[in-house]
Amino acid sequence: MLNWEGISEFVAVAETESFTLAAKRLSISTAQVSRQVSALETRLASKLFYRTTRKVSVTEVGKIYYQHCRQVLDGLDEAERAITNLQATPRGYLKLTAPNTYGERTIAPLVNDFIARYPDLNVQLQLSNKPLDLVDEGFDLGIRLGHLEDSSMMAKQLSSRKLHVCASPEYISQHGLPTALAELERHNCLLGTKDYWQFQDHGKRRSIRVKGNLRCNSGQALTDAALKGIGIVQLPDYYVVHHIEQRQLISILDQYLDSDGIWAIYPHNRHLSPKVRMLVNYLSEMLN
Repeated sequence: MLNWEGISEFVAVAETESFTLAAKRLSISTAQVSRQVSALETRLASKLFYRTTRKVSVTEVGKIYYQHCRQVLDGLDEAERAITNLQATPRGYLKLTAPNTYGERTIAPLVNDFIARYPDLNVQLQLSNKPLDLVDEGFDLGIRLGHLEDSSMMAKQLSSRKLHVCASPEYISQHGLPTALAELERHNCLLGTKDYWQFQDHGKRRSIRVKGNLRCNSGQALTDAALKGIGIVQLPDYYVVHHIEQRQLISILDQYLDSDGIWAIYPHNRHLSPKVRMLVNYLSEMLN
């Protein structure tokens, strides 16, 4: 059976390089720290510190032992925080960001429901299509769409979105219905921020470069242009599904339909607070 006696005292002395300071940190007497460390050295049959009247320094053996003990104590602290977090009620300040349209239509209502459930929470939700720097701007959490490229962030996939290609019945009547990806080059394709569209072709993701007479960074504006028969558009489901159901837009090339992720991201190696973890779990539950 493991003997934990003396471990906390040893770590405190190693980190403060002082029996007196270690005793103050642990709120016990210096004599007790000395006794516990001496008993530990006897048990290990190893000298952990060099002691002089002016200085305490860690031996080579002590340095190795310290690294292992520090990891064990950190693990115990994390286990205690985990239990505390499970019992905690979200409260205090929470700052998050999400894209404009998806944030307005989907994330904001869910966040509002979360606040209604936990009224002690104070939330700042900033909607922006720009990839804001979470660390520099003090965000606890960010919602991102599509394929992630930022490896400096931890990420949890909350859900996914389908990317529909569609056009109005009027456009199809005038210009025909494309039935293969190669036919897109003959059509007026309405562009967003990128000059290519994504598809699934026999289980592989494929990017097709397209062109047209309108480029806009607003999905709402591109939806309006498609409804008015200006061209074909590829947009996430939350822009166009309603119009497809109403037969105002016709979904095309469904055999190549692609999807990508909806993500919660947060800074790497940062322990999530209970309020952030609970919000992430809530969003994941409600979006699936």
